Amino acid sequence: MQKLFFVFLIILATACNSSREKIPVHAWMGGPGEATDQELAQQFSDLKNKGIDALMYNGGHDPATYHRVGKIAKEAGLEFHAWVPTMVQGYSEKLDSSWYAVNGKGESALTDPAYVPYYTFLCPEREEVYQFLEDLYVSIAKVEEIDGVHLDYIRFPDVILARGLWDKYDLVMDREYPQFDYCYCDSCTSRFKAETGIDIKEVEDPSAVAEWKQFRYDLITKIVNRLADAVHQEGKEISAAVFPGPHSVAQKIVRQEWNKWNLDAFYPMNYNDFYLEDVNWIGEVTKEGVTATKDKGKLFSGLFIRPELPENDQPSDPELHGLTPEQLEEAIRLSVQNGATGVCLFTPGRMTDEHWEALSSEIFSK
Repeated sequence: MQKLFFVFLIILATACNSSREKIPVHAWMGGPGEATDQELAQQFSDLKNKGIDALMYNGGHDPATYHRVGKIAKEAGLEFHAWVPTMVQGYSEKLDSSWYAVNGKGESALTDPAYVPYYTFLCPEREEVYQFLEDLYVSIAKVEEIDGVHLDYIRFPDVILARGLWDKYDLVMDREYPQFDYCYCDSCTSRFKAETGIDIKEVEDPSAVAEWKQFRYDLITKIVNRLADAVHQEGKEISAAVFPGPHSVAQKIVRQEWNKWNLDAFYPMNYNDFYLEDVNWIGEVTKEGVTATKDKGKLFSGLFIRPELPENDQPSDPELHGLTPEQLEEAIRLSVQNGATGVCLFTPGRMTDEHWEALSSEIFSK
């Protein structure tokens, strides 16, 4: 009975607000797993009815998956963007082990990844890496049902983790440590020396060399803008999930200078709990991002949803925290007031009935 009443509220809210301007709501999600076409159609229709307008959908590398799932999403009235990691790539026959980034201790991200096993980052300086990525994204952009491609992990590994993650990994990241600092492969260091005359391997504190920071910002920017040109040639949009900022966070911890990227949309992951910040911070970094990307693409504020947990369960891991229904309303309001075009949820699967009700009450302009 409670579920039926909740569905009635959503339908009523939609009907009452049909004449009002709606705040765009996008969502990150993955699949399809073992789901049938009928199950996907039901899932997508449900999301559309609850206020979702577009999916950033992680379906792997196979264009056929995006053709199949995209057709169903379009029939449900959803925009459909392929959400595909960029610099993080598991080893395969299409890749060479020498293409992976190397940290300040000389360790490859393939064999000695930082923090977690999947942090197998490629080196952004290598032309072979770019060609691999262009082939991947163009093959997906050619799929008729795709509205655009969505880059993720388009960065270096976190040289400094978000403050809320220090305890999780038993680290104190008060400066840049060599085991988390990338990339010191021969290609990067020799090119940097040729351009600047600086042998970065001989520098006692590389973090103090502004040119070395800018060199790595520019490596990522060049890849993004080349991919943007390639995807635009297919008549499709290109966007990216980025760290907050860009100046306050993204540049400092993952070398993203995303205000220089030629994208159609930016999706800063404004996950306040990761930075031990309150909801007001979401408004602050949204304003920073909108100001930094003036005259570029749209900005969608990425919001991290608190999953349903047992009563009185207060996990220490910030990845199990997130916005409560009440905080979600405020986060949407602050994001839009500070210039965001809309919001993007991580993820619909974490949303409770109370979250959906809060979303519905906030996404129509008052």
